[in-house]
Amino acid sequence: MDSVRTPDSERTETGDSPSSPAAASLGSKVRSAARWSLINTVVMRLGNFATGILLARFALGPAEWGVYGIAQTVLLVLLSANELGVSLAIIRWEGDPRRFAPTVLTLSVLSSGLLYVALFLSAPTVAGLLGSPDASGVLRVMCLCLVIDAVAHVPAGILTREFAQGRRMVIDALNFVLSTAVTLALAFAGWGAMSFACGAVVGNVAALVGCAVAVPGTLRFGWDREQARALLKFGLPLAGASLLALAVVNVDTMVVGSSLGQISLGFYVLAFNMSGWPVRVISEAARRVSFAGFSRLADSPQALAQGFSRALGVLVTGTVPLCVLLGGLAAPVIHLVYGGKWLPAAEALPWLMALGLIRIVCELAYDCLVAVGQRRSLILVQGLWVAALVPVLIVGARHGGIVGVAQGHVLVGAGLVVPVFLYALARAGIGLAPLARACAWPFLGGVAMTLVLLGAKRLLGDGTLALFAVGATALACYAVCVLPSRRFLLGPRTPETA
Repeated sequence: MDSVRTPDSERTETGDSPSSPAAASLGSKVRSAARWSLINTVVMRLGNFATGILLARFALGPAEWGVYGIAQTVLLVLLSANELGVSLAIIRWEGDPRRFAPTVLTLSVLSSGLLYVALFLSAPTVAGLLGSPDASGVLRVMCLCLVIDAVAHVPAGILTREFAQGRRMVIDALNFVLSTAVTLALAFAGWGAMSFACGAVVGNVAALVGCAVAVPGTLRFGWDREQARALLKFGLPLAGASLLALAVVNVDTMVVGSSLGQISLGFYVLAFNMSGWPVRVISEAARRVSFAGFSRLADSPQALAQGFSRALGVLVTGTVPLCVLLGGLAAPVIHLVYGGKWLPAAEALPWLMALGLIRIVCELAYDCLVAVGQRRSLILVQGLWVAALVPVLIVGARHGGIVGVAQGHVLVGAGLVVPVFLYALARAGIGLAPLARACAWPFLGGVAMTLVLLGAKRLLGDGTLALFAVGATALACYAVCVLPSRRFLLGPRTPETA
């Protein structure tokens, strides 16, 4: 039976130093996978962005977005635990994953099936508690994705393990095209939030078929008691940490829905989705390869620290200008893109953009800590985050509406969670100095960009032409500020890149 490796006893899969040919080959694979993943994510997110504009302008209002927000929140929370964390063994464990894949598939489908039955029976109660009684039908349809996702975990995990992001892009494109077509057709036919649910189910079925074709022979059920015991021991702590992580970014939706109502929730969901653009485009692309990459470096503290700090620098450098632009130009951007009826969402967006930057840093740290086996630390960090967040968001909603909720998020994330993550990383051998070096120039550029943005807005106003002029000027300023960090971000030159 294949066993999971631990940081105290494992060796790298190649057994080579970070400068060896095998390590260079790994770096080449990671870079190639990262490029494909970034292209995939950017293309898909641009498509989702265009779809969202069409729906918000011409088909759906804040109330429908509120129902969608509730259904999406419940689905994401359930997805975090639907396979009990065992699917990560496909990526992390040594040996041929097909040896234990049948047991992984059986555990995943059993747990997700039980979760779906529980959700189906409790959907009216859940929707009522979250302030959207009309969402029960949408919940029941959308959460069918639980079972579909569980079946796809094994082939999708093998694609990630093999850094096969080119094939993954084709699968995601199929998912996007079919889900978007169904969603748009049903939305313009008057199906409201149910259009999202039906589109999601169709897209997930398409992705499952694509994964099965890309990695044939992996959808076989089986059972091995010893493997199951080892898988649960490995996966349950990760599932708990993942559930807490999802609660962190979704408890606000529950607070807004139950405290402020469906209309306010619709505005908040739109703003939160906009704040997630940098997270999805940059962080999501990185996370498809970061866990596998960090896992290969887990035995070498020096290589891990270098790899993590460089990954953090790349992510922060790409994210800071997007956060500053969307936060500083919130009202004109929302008016231009979605129309005047969505302007109340602009009040919360600047704070949510700051939260987006915090999320990117914490998600990368999360992947690194999982890779080095710090599962207990993750559960403690995520539990602390949720415990502190809930009362702060409730108070923020009562006193400041959706803006107060966004401010509460930033207060807890920056004041409590980031320092705790830094402490956990230090225990894993990643000190503060390389992280400060990775973030110094992007943060300096962000400050300069903010000053230029504020000054240019006063001179040019908020018109459409002024919006593009201000944005271009601020981006040029940022590019000049981060130029000194380019060598660090690109990393050492190897014979393959020279």
